[in-house]
Formats: sequence, C-alpha cells, structure tokens
Amino acid sequence: MSLRILVGVKRVIDYAVKVRVRPDKKGVVTDGVKHSMNPFDEIAVEEAIRLREKKVAKEVVVLSIGPTQSQETLRTALAMGADSAIHVEVPAAQMELVQPIHVSKVLAKMAVDEKFDMVIVGKQAIDDDANQTAQMTAALLDWPQATFASKIEKTEDGLTVTREIDGGLETIKVRLPAVISSDLRLNEPRYATLPNIMKAKKKPVKKLKAADVGVDMTPRMEVLTVEEPPVRDAGIKVDDVDSLIAKLKEAGRV
Repeated sequence: MSLRILVGVKRVIDYAVKVRVRPDKKGVVTDGVKHSMNPFDEIAVEEAIRLREKKVAKEVVVLSIGPTQSQETLRTALAMGADSAIHVEVPAAQMELVQPIHVSKVLAKMAVDEKFDMVIVGKQAIDDDANQTAQMTAALLDWPQATFASKIEKTEDGLTVTREIDGGLETIKVRLPAVISSDLRLNEPRYATLPNIMKAKKKPVKKLKAADVGVDMTPRMEVLTVEEPPVRDAGIKVDDVDSLIAKLKEAGRV
C-alpha cells in the first residue's frame, strides 16, 4: 500500500535569534525578526520524503497555519521534495492566539477530508515547546500514535517505531492510519538544491481560511504575562573543598 502523508510545518523565530519580550509583556517581538521552519518539522518533512523514496509513500503534502509569510516555509518544504502544500491562512495579528488544539483540529479535519494515511509532525515547536499537537491530533482522529520517533520502519500491517523515552529507547508497533511525531535523531534533513528550489515555485499551494476548514479558532487560553527568565548571579571561585563547604554553610545550603 502506497501511503499519502500529511506533514505539519510551522513558521517560527529562527533558532539562532535571541528572543526579546515585547514591552506589553503579552508576547515576544516578531516584527523584523528572522523566521524559519521549526527544526523538528524539517525532520518530519525529511522522513516523509524518505518514505516516498522507499516507495512506502506515494505522496507527501505539507500543511502550515499562519500569515502570508508561512508560504515561504511551505516553499522550503516543497524544495526539499514535498509534492504539494496547503496553507491555512491566519492573519499575523491573530497568530499568537492560535494554540495546539486549533492546529490539531485543522490537521485532523484535513487528514479525514483529503484521505491521508499518516500524519507526521515535529515533536514540538521551538517557540512554545508545547509538545501537544501530535497527541491531540491522534485523539481527535482516534488513530494510533507514535511520538518522539527516532526510527520508522514499514511492516506488512503497519509501522515499527523506535521512540526516545527517559529511560532509553522503546520499540512499538502501530497500525495505519497513524500519527507520528519526529524526534531529533530520526534523520538529518537535506538541503534544498537550486534546481529543486526552482521546481518548488511551480508546485501547487492550496490556500484556505480557517473557516473553510470548519475549525473554530477561538482561543482556549489567555496569556497573562510573558517574562524574561531571571538573570543568574555570577558564581565565585574557591581554593579547596573546605572553602566550598564554608561558603555553602554561609549561604544556608548545607
């Protein structure tokens, strides 16, 4: 069976940028800040493409929810090798109100409407670190889930997935259709070549509004305040263990 795979990709502030809290403390500064594809989603795209190259999948479609600029993220995925894209447009001013539950509902709706056999997303986005989308998408679809995947192998009746857990590695079997979330060691994403970047410009991007998908984007949570992490005090040097113990006693640590 050749699978149709839907991959969720998110446009986030680039991992190399130092994030600054806005003066109103309701979010972070995004204007004029470099954005890129969420690194875990890059891994998800790469894995989907590899499954297609192995003839396990026949089609890879990438989906992003966000402002007009999200099309740049989709074009990156298309240049990597995805076949087509879906852009669910949400105005930039409303993006901070989009929560994992909304993303999960959109992914689940599209998975059913477009008859996908597998959904792959990054295990978390580096902006909110929520680690919720894959799990909620699986629950909404009532599909098996294999999160934190570091290895995926196709079997006759489904997938064998090696997961990264606190105690090491866990290997599970899931039947298809299924939802997968990619961990860091699943693969190393390829760079898009210039010919593929040019080809990506001609690949189809389907544009939708949230209302077209039939998903209510009303926020479920309210952000009260966003704070910078506290600045750590500078450490001190001691000459020997006795001095260290003395300093710890002075500070009431021992």
